[in-house]
Amino acid sequence: MQTHYEQEERFRLAKKRVDELKGFYGNLVSYIVVNLGLMILNLMTSPEHLWFFWPMFGWGVGVLFHAMKVYGFTPFFGKDWEERKIRQFMEEEKKRNESFKGE
Repeated sequence: MQTHYEQEERFRLAKKRVDELKGFYGNLVSYIVVNLGLMILNLMTSPEHLWFFWPMFGWGVGVLFHAMKVYGFTPFFGKDWEERKIRQFMEEEKKRNESFKGE
């Protein structure tokens, strides 16, 4: 049986996940709407020079990284990396404290 604290923690984590997904979907919808508008503007005003690809590409890279973070595909700074770094920093702090006690 779960304690009240465990249930609250699960709810908090689920709410955080929903908020992350909502932020990503908002970013994706904005990306599509704005870039469609830029494409239409570009094609109506200067179809000989297609500049709308540049903001589409730049923002698209950002959307891609946002998706990778939200869906848990972070090959460089994933959960394992975070946990390793936390353990490393905790060990370093423990050694530093022990060296001060020994002096």
